Amino acid sequence: MHFFIRRATPIHVLLALLIPMLAHAADQARGRHQAAGKLTNGQYVERGRYLVRTSGCNDCHTAGYAESGGNVPEKEWLTGNQLGWRGPWGTTYPANLRLTMHEISEDEWIRAARTKQLRPPMPWFALRDMSDDDLRAVHRFIKYLGPAGSHAPAYVGPDETPAGPYVQFPAPPK
Repeated sequence: MHFFIRRATPIHVLLALLIPMLAHAADQARGRHQAAGKLTNGQYVERGRYLVRTSGCNDCHTAGYAESGGNVPEKEWLTGNQLGWRGPWGTTYPANLRLTMHEISEDEWIRAARTKQLRPPMPWFALRDMSDDDLRAVHRFIKYLGPAGSHAPAYVGPDETPAGPYVQFPAPPK
C-alpha cells in the first residue's frame, strides 16, 4: 500500500481548520433554534412568569405590588389599578392585562406589542424590543392566570381632573 503525502498549501490548512468550525457553529445554531421552537406550553408559562416578575409589569398593573415589595399573591397579579398617572398627556390607568389577554390572540398581542405606542408611563418600547418568544411567554402566562377583576378606569384628557387618586408627573422643563 502506498500513501501519498502531499505538502499542504495554506488554503488546505485554512479549509481544514474552517470546515469543522463552521460545521460546529451551524450545528450549535440549529440546536438553539430547535430548542427555542420546542418550548412546551408549561415552559412558556414559566418564562412568562419570570418576565412579568422581573420586567416591572406588576409595578403598575398589580395594585399594591410596588408598595409591598412584591408581596402580592400571584392570583391578584395584573388585574389593573385604579391609581392614575397624570401628566401633560392626561391621566392614564394601568390596564387589566388579564382581561386584555383574554380578549386577544397571541398573534394580535405580538402585533400590538410591535406597533402600538402607548401613553406614559407605559414603556411600550420595551415590549417592542422583546423577542417573539418572550412576548408569547408573557401572553401565555397571563392567559394561564385567567380573566379576573374589572377594566381600569378610562383615560382622562389633559384638561380634565381625574375623579380618583393619581400620581402627578411634573411638567417638562421649558
